[in-house]
Amino acid sequence: MARFFSLLAVLLVALAAGCSTGAPHAPEIGEAYAGPATLKLRREVDLRSAEVVSVAHGDRLAIVGRRRRFVRVRTASGVEGWTDMRQLLSSSQMDQLNQLAETARQLPSQGAATVYEALNVHTEANRQAPSFYRVKEGEKVDVVAHELDPRLPFAPKNILPSPTPRPKASPKPEEERRVPRPPAPPPIKPPDNWQELSKTPALGEDENPEPEEAEPAKPVPLDDWILVRLKTGRAGWVLAGSLKMDIPDEVAQYSEGHRITSYFATAEVNDGGQIRHNWLWTTIGEGRVPYEFDSFRYFIWNVRHHRYETAYVERNLKGYYPVEVHPVGAYPGFSLIVEQDGVRYRKTYAYQIYLVRLVAKDKIEAPPVTAGPVKMAVPLPVATPKPSPGFLARLKALFGKK
Repeated sequence: MARFFSLLAVLLVALAAGCSTGAPHAPEIGEAYAGPATLKLRREVDLRSAEVVSVAHGDRLAIVGRRRRFVRVRTASGVEGWTDMRQLLSSSQMDQLNQLAETARQLPSQGAATVYEALNVHTEANRQAPSFYRVKEGEKVDVVAHELDPRLPFAPKNILPSPTPRPKASPKPEEERRVPRPPAPPPIKPPDNWQELSKTPALGEDENPEPEEAEPAKPVPLDDWILVRLKTGRAGWVLAGSLKMDIPDEVAQYSEGHRITSYFATAEVNDGGQIRHNWLWTTIGEGRVPYEFDSFRYFIWNVRHHRYETAYVERNLKGYYPVEVHPVGAYPGFSLIVEQDGVRYRKTYAYQIYLVRLVAKDKIEAPPVTAGPVKMAVPLPVATPKPSPGFLARLKALFGKK
């Protein structure tokens, strides 16, 4: 009996050792990163299959299998599951997303915006691109750039390495080649009156048929996209129509039905103990245009009448980001970019209460367009005008001071 129990103990130890090693892992054929904020991995390709694990945006995944556009991936903890390849990002795409966050960090905010309901933030300006963040109702994001893109199907990048081409098979020996096919039969001889038959129209066919008119190509719809900077430091693209600029309703009511694209509180006004602000904003009448605003307006709070009034307005413009509020010499002011006859200018204004004056108009080069998925035109940095000789004297003359 002692020998029997000793043998049984040895077998149990061996069995436990074999179980502890587990099945060998499948070899890694590529790497990818989770695109959405939360990515569910499933036991099988079927979307109704049970979920095995969830991974967060940016988590590295090892690719171990593929079925058409679905891939089997393994997490850092060793759990494997299936997902759609379109929900994954390559290492180069992750680098581009990090670069986008760095670019957005350096751009000036054009105002805070909020949402009425949850809104997806995409890695690219495409409705089908992976969404890595979800803005909650009431949450605020910074607007930093704008892009107009055609609504095209999303083409995910290939996250797997290109397959190694198979070597060409060596030619078979002469004796192993197939027997050649027999010669083709001679062609059928046409009838003697084939020329007359070719001149006669077929039954029911018009002798002079009218050429069919080609249907005009349908225009590709366009989408307005806004690049937003999140509180996490990341940046991504959202549809412009889903954002609402977080400006007080008592000011927004003067937008005349136009969409506010940027806004800035310029000064505080004390009206009987209540603090009001003067405002600068830009608006757009019709969306889906390559520029950011077609008018701008400067509001002041009238202490005597206890209401907002327009101190200055310009319309029928082609304006571009960024709009900046900054000092102009000894006076407060702002600058913005407008296009006239195909040339872009930075126009600088100085103001004193309700008096607004144009003090500089400088020609600038069009901003460069970055390569790759980040196709936005990167706004030029704001350069505060340097006071030239007599600049302050000119400002004083504009405002009627000696």
